[in-house]
Amino acid sequence: MATMLTGLTASHAEASSSSKFLVPQKSINAPAGFTGICAKYNWVCAQSASSNLSANETLRLAKAINRQVNRQVRQIDDQAQYGREELWTLPTARGGDCEDLVLLKKKMLLERGVPSEDLLIATVLDHKLRSHAVLVLRTASGDLVLDSLKNKIVPWKQTGYTFLKLQNPNSLNQWQAVLAGGVIKDRPTASR
Repeated sequence: MATMLTGLTASHAEASSSSKFLVPQKSINAPAGFTGICAKYNWVCAQSASSNLSANETLRLAKAINRQVNRQVRQIDDQAQYGREELWTLPTARGGDCEDLVLLKKKMLLERGVPSEDLLIATVLDHKLRSHAVLVLRTASGDLVLDSLKNKIVPWKQTGYTFLKLQNPNSLNQWQAVLAGGVIKDRPTASR
């Protein structure tokens, strides 16, 4: 049975297979909307205890929460809801945008025992090269994506998205440049 990985490092990911995991390239500034989010919602950046959930239980739970949030939360952009370009917060009764849905999914999974370092917020460019946010579920078999645009959870490479930034699993208030997938061609890793 596969188990969840906590604090997977880039070297571990490369050794496992760079195609299964998002491999950080370097430290980078957090997205503008992320500023202050750790103070507003301490659970976004807090390390949590290891999980007592099996890999299968975690995946089943992630699938159910992804579908539930996608179905129940109306998509509305920040400009329409708040009159400003970028505000990361939990969805309101009116709904939320992709970052808001990511935060809600992360919160719900944390509350059910999934470790925080296995739930990483990522910023991407979608198929039309628009900014988008997704939640990455880090598992022993690779990084899976919970997406507000799709109910099915898939490995990151199957999304077709260009991954730009990812929360650092070892320090969740920090971010790392990923620069992989989509319009970015695969680069050979230094360990090969």
